[in-house]
Amino acid sequence: MTATTEATVTTDAALAVDGLWKIFGTRADGIIGTPDADLSRKDLQAKTGCVMAVKDVSFEVAPGEVFVVMGLSGSGKSTLVRLLTRLIEPTAGQVRINGEEVTSASEEKLREMRRHHVAMVFQHFGLLPHRKVIDNISYGLEVRGEGKVDRRARAQEMVDLVGLSGYEESYPDQLSGGMQQRVGLARALAVDPAVMMFDEPFSALDPLIRRDMQNEVIRLHEEVGKTMVFITHDLQEALKLGDRILIMRDGEIVQVGRPDEVVGAPADDYVRDFVSEVPRSHVLTLRWVMREPRDGESLDGPVMQADQVIKDVARDVLDAEHPIRVYDGEEFLGVVDDEDVLRVVVAEEEGPES
Repeated sequence: MTATTEATVTTDAALAVDGLWKIFGTRADGIIGTPDADLSRKDLQAKTGCVMAVKDVSFEVAPGEVFVVMGLSGSGKSTLVRLLTRLIEPTAGQVRINGEEVTSASEEKLREMRRHHVAMVFQHFGLLPHRKVIDNISYGLEVRGEGKVDRRARAQEMVDLVGLSGYEESYPDQLSGGMQQRVGLARALAVDPAVMMFDEPFSALDPLIRRDMQNEVIRLHEEVGKTMVFITHDLQEALKLGDRILIMRDGEIVQVGRPDEVVGAPADDYVRDFVSEVPRSHVLTLRWVMREPRDGESLDGPVMQADQVIKDVARDVLDAEHPIRVYDGEEFLGVVDDEDVLRVVVAEEEGPES
């Protein structure tokens, strides 16, 4: 699926973005709707001195979804996440969080939304060095005026949830990078936000700690079910965490889709290059390799669901005496046999140029 817009904004989306623009420079708002808006980023800057950071972006995030925005440096992804809560003011467009308009909200309303409905986790933790772990976690509750007993009790729940029990009285500089990021996660969760936004939170961590923190986000999502918008430049991170992935380039959306859609049907050469080294069997599901039964082919094989990942079921498919019957719920879709699976695995071993 390719998209520059997903223009219909529905009221039940946790986050709805419609026609969002950010152009840096003087008279930036005069560019939208003119031929200059169609110029490349480079040509626009050369002609007008303005920089197109985010261009006509529209998407929706469903309640409880992990929605990943990814792209290379300069793609506009970090600007985008800041536009969602008006840490940067949009040039044009609309943002709604849980049906509430963000882009036209008063300063008072915006502060209320930031305190109660949205929490952000940044790459550089943003912990208060003079406050202990428990006090850092309860800070957002303190800002919105909750009593000390209640906020300490809530903070302790979050300490336990993120695995920091025993470190309540420690200071940030006494913790490792991974532990500091757990404090950041706990602080974000403490305010019970409708939407959590992560701006490349693990980029500064070493690979092993980064993997642990990715697993922690997955575990926390399973436990608390929060809607999450996650910004990253790392494709493997995006594929691991995202229910859906939005890929940006030069401020525009290139593709939006599930991980298997991005890998299985890249929108253009840019995305194709991005995913060229991804092991397809680790991402693609049976839906991508199933086929219609051949004449006389047995339909006595085991049943599997279409959304099962090929890698996870490959051994069972190879061991089965008859083709696997693939279903979507109770609807029969097709069959998969060992040749269908091996075709993907062999292609991986031969590489993208084969």
